[in-house]
Amino acid sequence: MSPDATFWSGRSVLITGHTGFKGGWLAIWLRGLGAHVHGFALEPPTIPNLFEAARVGSILDSDTRADLADVSCLISVIERTEPDVIFHLAAQSIVLEGYREPLRTLASNVIGTAHVLEAARRTDSARALVLVTTDKVYETAESLRPFRESDPLGGRDPYSASKAAAEIVAASYRSSFFSAGRHPARVATARAGNVIGGADWASDRLVPDCLRAFESGIPVRLRHPNAVRPWQHVLEPLSGYVVLAERLVGVDGEQFASAWNFGPDVDSVATVGEVAELTARAWGGDARIELAPDDANPPEAEHLTLDATRARVDLQWRPRWSLVEAVEQTVSWHRAWRGGGDMLLASRSQIEQYEAAEAS
Repeated sequence: MSPDATFWSGRSVLITGHTGFKGGWLAIWLRGLGAHVHGFALEPPTIPNLFEAARVGSILDSDTRADLADVSCLISVIERTEPDVIFHLAAQSIVLEGYREPLRTLASNVIGTAHVLEAARRTDSARALVLVTTDKVYETAESLRPFRESDPLGGRDPYSASKAAAEIVAASYRSSFFSAGRHPARVATARAGNVIGGADWASDRLVPDCLRAFESGIPVRLRHPNAVRPWQHVLEPLSGYVVLAERLVGVDGEQFASAWNFGPDVDSVATVGEVAELTARAWGGDARIELAPDDANPPEAEHLTLDATRARVDLQWRPRWSLVEAVEQTVSWHRAWRGGGDMLLASRSQIEQYEAAEAS
């Protein structure tokens, strides 16, 4: 099911993390659906970045640069913009950065989420909160079975632990402050797979690392080539978040106020090595791949996949692009940017292509 433009037309929306990769794509999409989009975030996390490359600031109704640690500022922004829907995407989102900066990761991902929930409950405009976490919130058992929403939460590394803790905080606020008529907003969390797409320039992420290496004419070094992940284009989970928000605002929204998985079909579950090969093939030329030494590899789960049956059945959400298409769209966006293209138009064009694609 596609997002409903009639639902979003004229509706006020707040996105935390709108200067980031996923937040920027979400802002472009929602503005295209007719929403009034407000942002709350730090400065863009990388140079270059989607926010500047695609002129995201030009489509926003307001743009607040502040830290989620400042809860009074966040409350003030919500009171001023009166959002019907809040999408919380602001986070420290890199696994390896969690090892380097564990306290910052915990503060951003756990306390930041608590502040969004606290700010929302102290105001009365919001009707839906979609809090974005990750597929890494599950207790790692190295099972070949895809994780379901009901599986135990956990986290062996600081990033995963911070996101699992954010899920627990969200669940506690939902039951304590946002249910049984205590507040009109419904609260849901969204757990997506490994996303790829144009304008992701983050460090220590596979496809951006590939593109940086291939541009420089050097081999990309893979840390865990046999690790299996649920890969998907960034527009796949974003479409799920948007449809989920629509359901939360509906008359039966309470039944959607819970945790949701948004993962790809089985044919888009692949190893790190396979995705690197697909990216090299899409890039062409002399793109090369090599392995990093074992002692340079922090531990990560070898097998991680999601069961998104509930989203498919209850939200009528379906993936639209295969893994090959996702990689090709990512490389195509990057080449257009390198060629000096209008990346706001290019991004809108990819969203239109996605909306027109057949659901699997």
